[in-house]
Amino acid sequence: MAIDASPLALPSEVAAYFRTSEAKLAQDRFRGIGPRYVKHGRRVLYRWADVHAWADANTLQRTDDRPVAS
Repeated sequence: MAIDASPLALPSEVAAYFRTSEAKLAQDRFRGIGPRYVKHGRRVLYRWADVHAWADANTLQRTDDRPVAS
């Protein structure tokens, strides 16, 4: 399935998008620092819109962690 073909993504798809592991995404969910997600029973899903918004909000230009001015 192509990225963005569905409005919802599995953790494996989001991990591939960010080039990280599903375990790192799970840790981010636990710490409350990653992209917003949807719970359907025990299943975790991400909205691509939330994934892109989180990436945009966490785009940095400097090493002092100040956000990039839009």
